[in-house]
Amino acid sequence: MKFSIVAIFNRSVTLEMETDAVYEMGNEYSVYLDEAFRLASDKNVISLSGLQPDREYTVSVRGCGREHRRSFRTNKESVLLNVKSFGALGDKTSSDTAAIQAAFSVCPAGGTVYFPKGTYLSGPLFLKSHITLYLEEGALLLGEADRKRYPVLPGMVPSTDELGEYDFSSWEGNPLDTYASLITGMDCSHVDIIGGGSIDGNAGEGDWWENHKIKRGSWRPKTVFLCRCRNVRIQNITIQNSPSWTLHPYYCDDLEFLNLTVRNPDDSPNTDGIDPESCRNVRILGCRISVGDDCIAIKSGKYYMSLYHHKPSENILVRNCLLERGHGSVTVGSEAAGGVYNVLVERCVFDGTDRGLRIKTRRGRGQRSVLDEIRFTDIAMRNVPMPFTVNMFYFCDPDGHSLRVQDQNPRAVDVSTPRIGKIEARRISCCGVRICLACFYGLPEMPVEEIKLCDIHAEFSLQEEVTPLCPILMDDFPAMLRKSIFAKNVARLELENITVIGSADEEPELLEVGDIRMDEVKYEG
Repeated sequence: MKFSIVAIFNRSVTLEMETDAVYEMGNEYSVYLDEAFRLASDKNVISLSGLQPDREYTVSVRGCGREHRRSFRTNKESVLLNVKSFGALGDKTSSDTAAIQAAFSVCPAGGTVYFPKGTYLSGPLFLKSHITLYLEEGALLLGEADRKRYPVLPGMVPSTDELGEYDFSSWEGNPLDTYASLITGMDCSHVDIIGGGSIDGNAGEGDWWENHKIKRGSWRPKTVFLCRCRNVRIQNITIQNSPSWTLHPYYCDDLEFLNLTVRNPDDSPNTDGIDPESCRNVRILGCRISVGDDCIAIKSGKYYMSLYHHKPSENILVRNCLLERGHGSVTVGSEAAGGVYNVLVERCVFDGTDRGLRIKTRRGRGQRSVLDEIRFTDIAMRNVPMPFTVNMFYFCDPDGHSLRVQDQNPRAVDVSTPRIGKIEARRISCCGVRICLACFYGLPEMPVEEIKLCDIHAEFSLQEEVTPLCPILMDDFPAMLRKSIFAKNVARLELENITVIGSADEEPELLEVGDIRMDEVKYEG
């Protein structure tokens, strides 16, 4: 069974099976390291931990009567620092913040800060460059419940010469102060977080989820916040119970998130899974995400950040992931004033999320807010009531219900007008659709440029009573139930090899759609 070695660390490695299967193989295979059995799995992406640094290994994968081998050498390590040697107790009740931070601070380049089994109660910790955090399986980094233990990070601070400004924090697309995150990386590079352990924001034990729309002292922290970082990799870690967004890379480049488990209660507010904001070259492989909001949300800030600190999000790859519950599986926007380019989502399972592909923007995001070259291929959607939604009237922010945002009549194209370019979805199966297979609504003055749906098989759920819902969040839009395809204000729409089973209608509803191409669009049952 062929596989690729996608990432090598000092004490672990990540493998990806070379297969067309979606997320998991369907058949179990066995993994051996230097001829010793290590694990059995059916997942497309796996990680092996507990290795020794700077050592040659041979890994073999055996399954379906075949075997494939590869050799690799783990990265070098300068030193291994046990946090308990610095005074950390790991007893769940004593505060270990100072001891852990001391270990971070003194760790030399190439060194590893090691968390043995135990529960380490801590306030916010600040990373430094060229180190590895190694939380072994059974190690839990647990956030303090009391917000008084969390320092405040200011949003935008002017430079002393008043010629520039520095951003240290962000809240929903604006440079606003927030409490520091449990793990905070500021201008760091070459950092790895590995090992099979867990990072727990402990939000349910505090008051983070109470009155969540009200700023109290400062805005809520994330669990992991990376600001202007480069070459950061997080592998085989569980991150859970976040006060707000769970993992938030912000103005970062060259990131890898491998075999993560991200989970928050389904009723926890704004607890997105992974939110790359104004980031380039991000790879998300083999992750399982189940949260209270969007599983993965790709962003690039609001208008101020786009105007003065413009950086789009681009080159984002999501592959072999399981995205469960939450509002959207993979979302682009709505805080995307800087633009989003070149997103590829492939060989993933979307299970029980409200929406699958979810693109949302609105007037006011600005002319740099261009969402383009967004591709979804080889996706299995299970019990996703609204698989495809594109909404240019999203009613977020204090002015979200204003006439300027919600006017469905054409308005002048100006500096506040966003644009959506090309969107493509191929080889996607959708079972358990209930509200609407696809709902696309562009601006009348700026229609969506191009949408292609090819090789889509959709089956509506007929086994339960369902309340009609609005598939897109905008004013004066009707609730839908068992609707197939609705599109309005789209310049070009291609529907090829679409099978719809069990919808209440028998053809797409297309309004103000320019160039229409339909080939083998079939309705059954």
